[in-house]
Amino acid sequence: MNDEETIPEQGRTSPAARPRRRGLRTVGLLAVAAVLGLVGGTAVGYGIQAEREPTPLPPLNQPALAYPKPLPRGEEPEPFSAAEDRQVKAEGDLRKLLLPRPAGARPDGVDGWWSLADYAGDFTWPGNALEHQLQLGIRRVAVRSWLSGEDRFVSIRLVQYRPSSRIGALEFVRDQQRNAIRDGEAGSLGTEVKGSGNGRYFLYPVERKPGYLDFHQARAFVQKDDIAIEILVFDARKIAEKDIRSLAERQLERL
Repeated sequence: MNDEETIPEQGRTSPAARPRRRGLRTVGLLAVAAVLGLVGGTAVGYGIQAEREPTPLPPLNQPALAYPKPLPRGEEPEPFSAAEDRQVKAEGDLRKLLLPRPAGARPDGVDGWWSLADYAGDFTWPGNALEHQLQLGIRRVAVRSWLSGEDRFVSIRLVQYRPSSRIGALEFVRDQQRNAIRDGEAGSLGTEVKGSGNGRYFLYPVERKPGYLDFHQARAFVQKDDIAIEILVFDARKIAEKDIRSLAERQLERL
């Protein structure tokens, strides 16, 4: 044994005998080359495509396709009459769409156009009501009120809103319906107005105070297109359900 040779210690391996991690460097170089080749090929492909003349698309199978196709002359449908076109009715004199006063009833309160300020003044908080109505896009209000019998007061309001992404009439009706059932004021969720889709009428429990006549009330809220129907009935005597239901259904019919 040469004195210059060194015997490795037990359990250790000389640098010359350590296994190499073969292929890592080679694989890394190949991966970089592949990426560069892909990028370079893509760039060249775009360049070649940009120099080519555009290829026209094939024609459609139905070049004369048109929808809807116009009807032949003389076969066009007749336009709606004023009686059939609900928009024409709503754009006209709104007061004419109010239910007429019943025979023997006496005018009481507003009958005709109602200013927005006066209409808002009928709410508990007029300032808040006016601001909310303006946000909903209120346009105009027509009202008819009367007294019948000894103490029955009836008021019908048609509140029209401007066209917008928010349906003001529907939002107002829903607000009033929620108020009617809030804290059990009306004693129930109300009853659907036939044919309305969203209208409801409410009969409130009687209010009694010493020294005053009994106070009965019924209300109805219905939305039709851009118009909200609001009907209020007050009486010192009990209000029959058929009375408020009939008012709501007949007023809706006129719209």
